[in-house]
Amino acid sequence: MPILQYRCPSCGKKFDELVKKFSNEVRCPDCGAVAERLYSGEMFSATGKPSKKCSGNCKTCSGCK
Repeated sequence: MPILQYRCPSCGKKFDELVKKFSNEVRCPDCGAVAERLYSGEMFSATGKPSKKCSGNCKTCSGCK
């Protein structure tokens, strides 16, 4: 189970959350709004090599090459 970073679009609070799956909906602990996942830090491809162009948001790209 990964610990992911989130930001609330309503109140702006940034927080970490332990989730079972990457697709689970996470709510802000302060206001209860649905939080957005933050993509930060260095990203690695499936081969374990750092990717120079990867944003970390797999929904918007064609995969690591």
